[in-house]
Amino acid sequence: MNELEENIKNIQSKLQLLIKKTTVLQKENDSLRSQSLQHLENEKGFKLKIDALQQKVSILQASAGKMTENDQKEFEKTISQHLKEIDKCINMLSE
Repeated sequence: MNELEENIKNIQSKLQLLIKKTTVLQKENDSLRSQSLQHLENEKGFKLKIDALQQKVSILQASAGKMTENDQKEFEKTISQHLKEIDKCINMLSE
C-alpha cells in the first residue's frame, strides 16, 4: 500500500502542477487576446488617418494644379461618389 499511496501522491502533485500551469496559460491567453483587440483597433484608427491624409493630399494637389491624369480621374471619381452620397442623404431627408 505504501507504493500505491506514493503513486497517488505523485499523481496528485502532478495534477496540481498542471492546474497551476493551465491557470497561468489561461491568464496569458486572455492578456494576448486583449492586446490583439487593442492592436486591431489601433490599426483601424491608423487606416482612417491614412485615408484622411490621402484625401488631403489629393485636395492639395488639385488646388495646386499638380495632378497627373490618373490622379485627376481618381479625384473626379471620388467627388462623384461623394455627390451621390449627398444626393442619397437629401432624398432620405425629403421623404
